[in-house]
Amino acid sequence: MSVIAYKDKLTASKPHKALSGGFKRSNGRNNAGRITTRHKGGGHKRLYREIDFKYNKKDILAKIETIEYDPNRSAFITLVVYADGERRYHLMPQKLKVGDKFIVSESAPFTAGNRLPLSKISVGTNVYNVEINPDGGAKIARSAGSTLEVVAHDGNKVHLRMPSGEIRKVDDKCWACIGEVSNAEYTLQNMGKAGRNRWRGIRPTVRGSAMNPVDHPHGGGEGKQGIGLRRGPKTRQGKLAYGVKTRSPKKYSNRSIVKRRKTKR
Repeated sequence: MSVIAYKDKLTASKPHKALSGGFKRSNGRNNAGRITTRHKGGGHKRLYREIDFKYNKKDILAKIETIEYDPNRSAFITLVVYADGERRYHLMPQKLKVGDKFIVSESAPFTAGNRLPLSKISVGTNVYNVEINPDGGAKIARSAGSTLEVVAHDGNKVHLRMPSGEIRKVDDKCWACIGEVSNAEYTLQNMGKAGRNRWRGIRPTVRGSAMNPVDHPHGGGEGKQGIGLRRGPKTRQGKLAYGVKTRSPKKYSNRSIVKRRKTKR
């Protein structure tokens, strides 16, 4: 088992009351209570922190007050206070500390935490909290350690290299933060025991070959059995899995992809 040394990184133990509250988790169920996503359920009760992904306070200097833990995401969050006195939660960028300042502005310098339009950001810069549509709020690169690379400017579009290797076009009027998201050690954790995942709301995953034929295409047989004469491994619903392209050919964002990510073989 390995854990992150939170005591060395966090500076506050309780969330800001005005920006936190309760919420109902769906736990993989739809409005009828039926399971739509397997392996989800249970977990510890959580308080929700209202994170500002819009960044609509522009040209006002902001100072980092605290670095806090958020049970609803893998990255750390930070409580910032703006020069006009308003407080908001933001995703914590890497390499910043309490007392550091940043600004959301078209003329902001290229330093970690500052936010600018993609048209102003030079090629080779790492960014996070990127919008897909102008003024639509940050949607891409929000998890721990995530960062995108600006690889080209093409007319009114900017090409971004995703962590998966995919290169995607985004409108140059979209805004992005400079740097990368904090808590990059998150993916290096070893859970050590099944109970830690149950606390996180992750339920067990059972192999299809351990099931009965009525429950899975790989089920049944005496002793250990392969998948038989099937063309390849299948999901519980009978669709091909592992290394197969699953993206819909009619998906709305296909026109934005310059280079597809590589699928595992």
